[in-house]
Amino acid sequence: MQIGRVAGTVVATAKEPSLDGRKFLVVRILDLDAKETGAYVVAVDAVGAGVGEVVLVASGSSARLTEATRDRPSDAVIMAIVDSWDIDGTTKWRKHDG
Repeated sequence: MQIGRVAGTVVATAKEPSLDGRKFLVVRILDLDAKETGAYVVAVDAVGAGVGEVVLVASGSSARLTEATRDRPSDAVIMAIVDSWDIDGTTKWRKHDG
């Protein structure tokens, strides 16, 4: 899993029929100090995330295990919206602190 911030959307009017009705989001990957790494991933949104939100992204075969992506061609899925994270007792990021 990776932590990232939703940076934008992808619109695809022509796509694999099993992906009809699915929302695609561009996610900017963050390091554990909430700094941008420069990497991006396009992920299927399984939780209703929006631009600017910090999310957890699962990739590879795990990306096809959510209700939104089961048996669908997906290599990345947003499967959680992050409220906060702590490392060694130190809060590194909290949703309401930005």
